[in-house]
Amino acid sequence: MIFLHNFFSSKFSKYISCLLVVYLLFVAFSCSNSKSTSLSENQLFSIKYGSFENEILLFNINKVGDINTNIAMRDGFFFIANGEAKKIIEMNSYGNVLNLFYNNENNPVPSFADEKDNTRLNISTQRATEYPFNNIGPIAVDSRKYLYVADTLPLERQQQDDEHSLHLAEIVLVFDEDGGFVNYLGQNGRGGDPFPAIKSIYTNAQNELIVVCYTNSGLDVFWYTPNGDLQYTIHLAPSNIPNPYEDTEGVFITLDNVVPDYNEKKLHIKADYYVSSIDSASKVLAGVDYDATILHTFDIPSLMYTSSLNISPYTQSSAEGLAKVEYNEPYNFLGITASGWFFFMIADEFGYTVQMVQEDGQKILKRHFDVDRSKILYYSFNLSDNGIISALFAKKDEAVVNWWRTDQQIDAIRKN
Repeated sequence: MIFLHNFFSSKFSKYISCLLVVYLLFVAFSCSNSKSTSLSENQLFSIKYGSFENEILLFNINKVGDINTNIAMRDGFFFIANGEAKKIIEMNSYGNVLNLFYNNENNPVPSFADEKDNTRLNISTQRATEYPFNNIGPIAVDSRKYLYVADTLPLERQQQDDEHSLHLAEIVLVFDEDGGFVNYLGQNGRGGDPFPAIKSIYTNAQNELIVVCYTNSGLDVFWYTPNGDLQYTIHLAPSNIPNPYEDTEGVFITLDNVVPDYNEKKLHIKADYYVSSIDSASKVLAGVDYDATILHTFDIPSLMYTSSLNISPYTQSSAEGLAKVEYNEPYNFLGITASGWFFFMIADEFGYTVQMVQEDGQKILKRHFDVDRSKILYYSFNLSDNGIISALFAKKDEAVVNWWRTDQQIDAIRKN
């Protein structure tokens, strides 16, 4: 009996071991072929609501309109342009205030400012710079630690472009690494005419500034030298973007976003293509359906489109009765890294899905950010040049700053 028991025990153990090996292989194979890997929130610090130097204002019952607060990250330092408070805060990854740029009519004098001169102050690691901001918009920081911020001119200095039916009211302010005001940039460069509404601003590896503006027909891109001299002006519209459906009727093109390359003088233009659907019975227009997303690369010196890359859409599913219906949605174009990875993002039921596409399209990574979006009242995302995604999430009682080290995911792929 003992022999039989040992025999069956050894046989059973071998059987279980085989099953375990098969199971582990199955799990490993399944994980390697999964669509996306979930990454939990990595909260760095929180910010209270208020008027002090380490607080931000987001919700003002006396002001109507959208929240106008943006985040940027450079080399582990976070810059929060708080439009509602007319100030910009630089913080480290622990949430400590390093620098403050503020309008003294809307903010109290910082606790670390000089009582005799509130204009500029350097005390160990903290600095205050006073500037009469009007309506702060997007921000960017270059490798020199120069700070660029979009702002709105006073009403008496705004202009009207009658030829293009555009209101010109915005400029880009430039502050140096010590917090000193350098100059402001307009369309023509230093001290130039104001921009139309600014969508976003960028810097690249050469510390050049790129300003993207809305127009009535599409987007205008202004490209400047590190000294603020205008190099290029590019007009983009659906009518001058490559259209692979040119022989098809009822095609609509949406110019979603344009992002400059980090290393070269190129623009990456995300276009979404929609096709009209005709009801087979009535032969009338039934609607317009999303069909494809293409990322076009435009070489600025040659003024030519050099490549196009199809971007896979996000597949959404919903239940209609007993049936499961799937439909495609375009991702939002977040940006490009110095190593040539395109980042796309979209909100989903459980947070955000990020799709990272290598510049040649050979490799695609998908990651899911587990975020309880029901608690988020407002958000701002930023992609750093090395591939770190940062976010400012405004919640009921405070704002939090998170980041996701997607750069580590990319580095692992590059090393392998």
